[in-house]
Amino acid sequence: MAKLSIIARDRKKEALVKRYAAKRKALKKAGDYQALDKLPRSASPVRLRSRCKLTGRPRGYIRKFGVCRNVFRQMAHDGKIPGLTKSSW
Repeated sequence: MAKLSIIARDRKKEALVKRYAAKRKALKKAGDYQALDKLPRSASPVRLRSRCKLTGRPRGYIRKFGVCRNVFRQMAHDGKIPGLTKSSW
């Protein structure tokens, strides 16, 4: 599991991106790049990192389910993902 401080920092960045989304869109449409430079750096959605919602793991992230591969596999074994069964032979 990732450190709680890193998970909290990522959530804070997500909130910042959401807060400035409309303003960034308006400035880009107007072509005002000087004002766009004055916004916080972390307000850019490019700076976000996709992390597992349960463990905070940054790698092996499955976007459709919002979890990492390890958690996805365990949830599939337990039958917690509707319509998905773990194959075995």
